[in-house]
Amino acid sequence: MPEVLSAPLVVEFPFTRSLGPVQSAFLTGLRERTVLGVRSADGKVLVPPVEYDPVTAEEIRDLVEVAPTGTVTTWAWNPAPRRDQPLRTPFAWVMVKLDGADTALLHVLDAPRADAVSTGMRVRIRWAGERVGAITDIACFEPYEGGAATGAAPHDGHFENLVTGITTPARLDYTYSPGRAPTDYINALAEHRTVGERCPSCRKVYVPPRGACPTCGIATEERVEVGPRGTVTTFCIVNIKAGHTANLDIEVPYVYGHIALDGADLALHGRIGGIPYDQVRMGLRVEPVWTEGGRHPDHYRPSGEPDADYDVYKELI
Repeated sequence: MPEVLSAPLVVEFPFTRSLGPVQSAFLTGLRERTVLGVRSADGKVLVPPVEYDPVTAEEIRDLVEVAPTGTVTTWAWNPAPRRDQPLRTPFAWVMVKLDGADTALLHVLDAPRADAVSTGMRVRIRWAGERVGAITDIACFEPYEGGAATGAAPHDGHFENLVTGITTPARLDYTYSPGRAPTDYINALAEHRTVGERCPSCRKVYVPPRGACPTCGIATEERVEVGPRGTVTTFCIVNIKAGHTANLDIEVPYVYGHIALDGADLALHGRIGGIPYDQVRMGLRVEPVWTEGGRHPDHYRPSGEPDADYDVYKELI
């Protein structure tokens, strides 16, 4: 039996967002070593602040300054920090209710070991040496022996050079194993063949195969070779560049479509080329184009056959 494939995958999408007056004041305050919360309609101080009251949904702007000290309300030990986490040594994730606040802030606690952390312990902010107006301006929390500060002082939220926008990194890296059926499908593609699997109950042929029929819920094992030609069932015109790497640097506009390969009961998606984008249409008959060394079709082009009748593919849209 062939080895089941696996490969590292990274999903990464940094995004930029603008800040309203509340979040702008909060992040700018961190840059200035000041922690701001917001007072809700029922008088509670929310830290981190929100722009709308969680109970009434009304906009709230009543900013208050709370202390940089607080109490751990709950925690979890992290024995093996991962890439880009706040500390490189083992630490605790903690929820900290800062003095003067009524809600807890999620951050990290620099502690020597798990048994040095407890609910109810006193902590204080350790500020980053270089601060830019981000939550990372709080480098971490550290144990603190002092007592609690009282109250929360009103704050006008005025600072020089307000932070008005942030770029937030979002990244997930993991090892993906597609399983037996998709492995067979991928290996067949390397041989310029497209293989699906037939459900023993409803007899539908699924491409790509999933190892089980999503309709009947039973395992699929009968392999069925489909295509290579197929029919465009629906499509979209893309006007945004896909990327700058060699395999994604495609001139816009271009077309991506759902293609029902002959013999398949499920349409797969692929790029459609070899034809002006404004001439692509439902029912267009296409065939795959393989590049040298490619493990999957680079795109699909018109096969030269007459368009398929709508009744032939209407159930596959």
